[in-house]
Amino acid sequence: MTDGGAPVAGTGFFSSVDDVSAKLAEAGYLASTAVATTVFLADRLGKPLLVEGPAGVGKTELAKAVAQVGGARLVRLQCYEGVDEARALYEWNHAKQLLRITAGRDETWDEARTDIFSEEFLLARPLLTAIRSDEPTVLLIDETDKADVEVEGLLLEVLSDFQVTVPELGTITAARRPFVVLTSNATRELSEALRRRCLFLHIDFPDAELEQRIVRLKVPGLDDALADSLVEVVGALRGMELRKAPSVAETIDWARTLLALGADSLDEAIVRDSLGVILKHQDDVRMAAEKLTVG
Repeated sequence: MTDGGAPVAGTGFFSSVDDVSAKLAEAGYLASTAVATTVFLADRLGKPLLVEGPAGVGKTELAKAVAQVGGARLVRLQCYEGVDEARALYEWNHAKQLLRITAGRDETWDEARTDIFSEEFLLARPLLTAIRSDEPTVLLIDETDKADVEVEGLLLEVLSDFQVTVPELGTITAARRPFVVLTSNATRELSEALRRRCLFLHIDFPDAELEQRIVRLKVPGLDDALADSLVEVVGALRGMELRKAPSVAETIDWARTLLALGADSLDEAIVRDSLGVILKHQDDVRMAAEKLTVG
């Protein structure tokens, strides 16, 4: 189980910044130069990539796109309040261990212990699964800011040396370093120790030109003029003091809604009737209806 050699830095998914842009575009992810550059550096240097930004701007989709173009397995740890080592790293199959102990009643405890704390009874969770993988792997630690602070200590060992210590088995070191993406909506501040181990990328709402390209790519049946008008309205909504500004994901949902409705232009009636697609709070819908000017 213990591997004495260190994993080779870098995953080798990309040969250049332009290669990142081109391959991600083929996977349906249009990356800015800043995004492509940071992804390339994370790939080349073998460093985890911490991606922060508002919800719905494509942080998780970036990890999925990297896995797709790299022909890699995507291993995802979805963080939430209360996630612990057993759910993130590994745990023992206690029911199976109990059955094994019961079946071997004539054995000494030392004999049984050697058996039940073996590979057969180990349940690998996302972090250990990614570390042990021999194939190209993208490890997505999603919404890291929702996990408890204690989980960051666990991540430090994994992301520092790409190894995991299982007391009963020893230290398991990655033979093939995964491409690691941590995402955060910045609902709480992550520790400086964790940040130091990562390259940092902030993804904000795209500019109008990029968002128009995204809409045309994701909703190819939508008229170009309607796509431009839609993006303009979304930009105006983001300029208001809303509880939650519409994300890129919601822009795409709205574009698909307009296509489904057979709309060929934006007018006040269709905007008013479909605001619930892009705004998620009644106060925001009311403010938009009062302040938004269409046409």
